[in-house]
Amino acid sequence: MTHQWRQCGQSRRMSTQRYTLTLILCSVDPKLLRLTPHDDLIYKSFRESFPDFKVDKINEDELKSPEGKAKWRPFCEQFKEVVEDYSFGTLVRADCDGEYSEQNSILTSRIQFYAIELARNREGLNDNIRGKYKPRTAPK
Repeated sequence: MTHQWRQCGQSRRMSTQRYTLTLILCSVDPKLLRLTPHDDLIYKSFRESFPDFKVDKINEDELKSPEGKAKWRPFCEQFKEVVEDYSFGTLVRADCDGEYSEQNSILTSRIQFYAIELARNREGLNDNIRGKYKPRTAPK
């Protein structure tokens, strides 16, 4: 029973995270947005490790295939002592032009989420969010 409550709590936190990110992206210029105190380090390391990774439309195999996991593991582990809950399960939008939905969400680690969303923000891929979507009411 405890495991089910933990899953329910994690699901609720992910729903709140999706809502909060959408609200923030609709309110603030994404290029000015800070997600963590370590944004510069995360982005720099991400682009050094994955210079050609396309963050606009994510290929899930690049994250979850055995080859993808082998590439991502060293990147993620370097943030073990830097980013709180770096390996915590977090949803990221597969296509940055779409809303969070069951079809447009991929379960990743928190540090992968930060790396991808920071790249989208800094590279201008989240700029159209403000005009395109209005956040829905907060999840309960």
